Amino acid sequence: MNILVIGDVVSANGCEFLRKHLPSLKRMKKVDLCIVNGENSAVGNGMLPNSVESIFASGANVITSGNHALRRKEIYETLDEEECLIRPANFHRTAPGKGYCVVDMGYCRVAVINLIGRVYMEQAENPFEELDRILAIDEVKNCSIKIVDFHAEATAEKRALAFYANGRVSALFGTHTHTQTADEQIFENGLGYITDIGMTGPERSVLGVEPDLAIEKMITGLPVRFITAQGDCRMDGCLFEIDNKSGKTVSVERITIR
Repeated sequence: MNILVIGDVVSANGCEFLRKHLPSLKRMKKVDLCIVNGENSAVGNGMLPNSVESIFASGANVITSGNHALRRKEIYETLDEEECLIRPANFHRTAPGKGYCVVDMGYCRVAVINLIGRVYMEQAENPFEELDRILAIDEVKNCSIKIVDFHAEATAEKRALAFYANGRVSALFGTHTHTQTADEQIFENGLGYITDIGMTGPERSVLGVEPDLAIEKMITGLPVRFITAQGDCRMDGCLFEIDNKSGKTVSVERITIR
C-alpha cells in the first residue's frame, strides 16, 4: 500500500496549492491513502469547517492536526462529527473530537493516530503512554497498518517515540516545524520514519508567516499580528510504501512539489 502524508497546510494559499497539485501527485505515485495535516489551514491560524472541506475535496482521506487544532471554536462540532478529522489524542479528555481513526480499505484496515509532543510545547498528556493506550484498543489492534502523526517541536522527542513504537507501528512522521528534514529511514523492525515532513504554503516565509513580521517579533519581543506570506508555494510530504500483511514499511520517499 502507498500512503502519502502531506505537511502542515498553511492558510488559503496553502489550501489552493494543495487543491491544484495533490490530485496529480496521487495519480503519479499511485497513492492508496492520503493523510494531510490541516491544523493551520484556516486564514488566521487553526482550522475552520471550510478549510477542512477544502482539504478533503483536494483528495485527503484523513486530516490530522496539532497544537492549533482547537484554536477556532467553529471547528469543534466538525471535530465531533467527522470520523476522519482527528486531533492529538493526548489533549485533555474534555477536548472535542478524537485522537485516532480507522480507515477500512477493503483488503486491509489502517489506523491513523495523532499525538502531540510535550517538549517546548503546551501541556499535554504523556504521548508514550497515550500511544500504548490506543494500540491496546481492539479496533486498532485489528488494523494491519498503523500510522502516527507526531506533532512535536523537539527532534529528540520524535526520534524517541519512533524507537518506542518500532515494531508496533508501520510508520511515524513528524509535523509542526514546517521544515522538511532529510532523515527518512526504515528502522530495523520495519517502522518508516521522518522527523518532519514539512509544510504546504508560501516558500518565501518564516514557517508560513511574512518574514518582516517574524523578524519584528523576534527583535522587539512585542505582540505582532502575523500575516501569511504571499508568493510562490511549495508542498512537502513523504510517501510510505507499506506491506499490507506484515504492516512493515518497504520504502520511504521524501517529496517536494513547487
